[in-house]
Amino acid sequence: MADPTEMELLKYPVGPFEPRENLTAADRSALIEEIGALPGRLEAAVSDLTDVQLDTPYRPGGWTVRQVVHHVPDSHLNSYVRFKLALTENRPTIKPYDQAAWAELPDARGDDIEESLTLLAGLHRRWTSFLESLEPEDFGREFVHPEAGTVDLAWNLQLYAWHGRHHLAHVTRLRERMGW
Repeated sequence: MADPTEMELLKYPVGPFEPRENLTAADRSALIEEIGALPGRLEAAVSDLTDVQLDTPYRPGGWTVRQVVHHVPDSHLNSYVRFKLALTENRPTIKPYDQAAWAELPDARGDDIEESLTLLAGLHRRWTSFLESLEPEDFGREFVHPEAGTVDLAWNLQLYAWHGRHHLAHVTRLRERMGW
């Protein structure tokens, strides 16, 4: 079994999420670009993996690569909707979802990853177009997460750029460790 420090690195290969205050237009643009690039990067990271490799956990007790690939569009769909709600309603309370339970559903455990990669690519094209259309003040709009409290869109933008890096690194670091 890995030591606690090693386990933390396996769990958070790019480090834990650390939002910044007062994002500039250049900061927002870079984050949007990162979100836009994720589908191609994830597809490249899993393109030649076998079913056995896809069904390998990225860390002891963690999700399989297949579950990670299915999780990313599930999570990002929820975030896209949260952005839209925050722009069209006054501080809406969103509905959280149990990501661990979703990852155990049959589609996440066994479906072909191509479906989720295609979904992610289309979603991110639409999401980045939407994000690029926002005015700077729009990133101050908020929603209420019953578990996390009030969240503004600048924070959420940072979270989802990090989220993509985080899960991409789960796959790429596993490949490196396994010599795939």
